[in-house]
Amino acid sequence: MTTPNEIPTTDPTADPTPPRRAPSTGPVQYKGDDLESERGPGLGCFRFQLIVLIVFIVLTPLSVAWNWPPIVSTLLLFSVILLLLVTGQTIIFLLRLVSADRRGRRRPLASTTKTVGEIEDAAADPAPTGIEPSPTDPEPGPAPDDETLPPS
Repeated sequence: MTTPNEIPTTDPTADPTPPRRAPSTGPVQYKGDDLESERGPGLGCFRFQLIVLIVFIVLTPLSVAWNWPPIVSTLLLFSVILLLLVTGQTIIFLLRLVSADRRGRRRPLASTTKTVGEIEDAAADPAPTGIEPSPTDPEPGPAPDDETLPPS
């Protein structure tokens, strides 16, 4: 029994990383509901926001250099800040749509090798191959040192 002043000891060989939860193959959740691409902004809206943002970014310092009234320069500056916020939120939404579209497909289209996720799944849940190791197979051991090898 441990007292409150004792420090609990842990196994130094234990794996300190917490176990990962299994990946969900269901639809991506957004605010408690399934993510629907029809309800959010599209790529055309995002491109329009980027064009307006670039125009305002270029026009804001030029308005100061061309001695426009300070209220116009101020409005342009605050418009740039607002457009940065809105454009950032739009790109986050579009990236969530892309990730939701690709969620069920784990293997890249042109890949002939296993992905890291497939290798991890195979290591965690080995499928029976029908081949059992024979009792005469040598155990894998450490590689021999250069000193123990015969001279060549």
